Amino acid sequence: MEKAVRIVVLSLIFFASQINCQEAILHISNENREREYCLVHNHSWTPLSQTLDAAEQYPLVNLTSTVLCTSSGISPDVVKDKAVVVMRGDCDFSQKALAAQSLGAKALLIASNISLITPSANDSEYAKVHIPLALMRYRDFREAQQLFGDGMQVKLYAPPNPKIDASIAVMLLISIVTIALGGYWSGACEKERLNNMVFFVALMCGMLVLMYFFYNILVYIIIAIFCLASASALFSCLDAVMDLIGCGTVNFSIRTWTFSVRSLILAAVCISIAVIWGVYRNEDRWIWILQDLLGIAFCLNFMKTISLSNFKICVILLSLLLVYDVFFVFITPFFTKNGVSIMVQVALGPDASGEKTQGNMVEVPAEPQTPSEKLPVVMRVPRFSAWAQNLCGVQFSILGYGDIIVPGLLVAYCSRFDVWINSRKKIYFVSCCIAYLLGMMVTFAVMLLSGMGQPALLYLVPFTLITSAVVAWCRKEMRQFWTGTSYEVLDSTRKPLLSEGRTDCCVEGENC
Repeated sequence: MEKAVRIVVLSLIFFASQINCQEAILHISNENREREYCLVHNHSWTPLSQTLDAAEQYPLVNLTSTVLCTSSGISPDVVKDKAVVVMRGDCDFSQKALAAQSLGAKALLIASNISLITPSANDSEYAKVHIPLALMRYRDFREAQQLFGDGMQVKLYAPPNPKIDASIAVMLLISIVTIALGGYWSGACEKERLNNMVFFVALMCGMLVLMYFFYNILVYIIIAIFCLASASALFSCLDAVMDLIGCGTVNFSIRTWTFSVRSLILAAVCISIAVIWGVYRNEDRWIWILQDLLGIAFCLNFMKTISLSNFKICVILLSLLLVYDVFFVFITPFFTKNGVSIMVQVALGPDASGEKTQGNMVEVPAEPQTPSEKLPVVMRVPRFSAWAQNLCGVQFSILGYGDIIVPGLLVAYCSRFDVWINSRKKIYFVSCCIAYLLGMMVTFAVMLLSGMGQPALLYLVPFTLITSAVVAWCRKEMRQFWTGTSYEVLDSTRKPLLSEGRTDCCVEGENC
């Protein structure tokens, strides 16, 4: 019985780890060269081979002078046992496929000058089409004509895209390292500030709604603020690292002002990085490295600077933000016109079509377009297992800064509490970090199994709050942990001012 259960679990993990994407690859070759291009197809309608070696090779016939809504005017001898490329027109995809199929074609490519969308048809038409059908960019076909001429041989295949991608491990590493460093730094620089939490959360809600309705205007303001804040945060982080490794500095004075050479160099480096990101922020292939670097610095500096004074405030704030996250991810799609949550729309920009359809339908621009501006509020790591599909565009795994900062505030409080109680093993800090790691793993697991993005705070907040409370309860320090009392552990050799069990202030009959 136990062996059968293991087999079932392993089978579920295996099937959950693979997903058939709607992007595919067109492999064109001749005797001298080969090249690959982006295709968009419907796997449930016309499935393709998963590997290049397993795919059948066909000569390609250029019929872009027609849209092939009917088979009239075309000789079957021209297209029999070949792949055909035609232009996209007003008739249905299934109508084109049936026309090509009646002429004896083995595959149909539809060249498009507009966005490539996942081809679909009426339910009654699905069973009639037996040949592969896919859309490609017309500009890609023109390029292939110039490179290969008329002797093109083509293969169509769609490599499976693993759900469990290495980018998740990188994202997990970024998040846990950031909150651990931020929490430790906050404990080393203990500060106490009291914030109006309800006002803070209400301000976040209002800002999110404003971003939804006035995105095209406010996005540039947020980008400018991010450049300034992240450059300052990166300077603070690098300056702390320099102090840690014992790097000295040289000062010089100009009139009444004193300058540090080290600070000037660090400031120049940090400003340069922020400016480079600001200029090239839409270069998906490499700019994500700088965005993640600036984002890590921003989160670290935020957690070091902003601190919660006790566990009670942590519980209230994290609970409010949990409700905020769940509401704007799960509830707001019922009120928006396009069915996309306000959180996703703001985080990913106005063209978040992939999230709207939960990845089942795709849309690829046929021509290069000016990229839409996106808010710098997420960590971005490209999906390493999807390099083949990146012919159609770079795919990213993302994690919001809030999913690091919000639990990070609790981690930082735990770190400071360890300092207050002089805990050498930093039991609260370590246990909260472990709870955050487990919460992130559960978040990614639910995301992979459900096939849709998740509000990470839904899992991170319960994991971290419950774990911290259990540790405090087991150590019988819940009262101090709840109120944030910073007390000193008395030397065991010192006698107490009052005897054990005394609650009054009178000793040996003295008057109080």
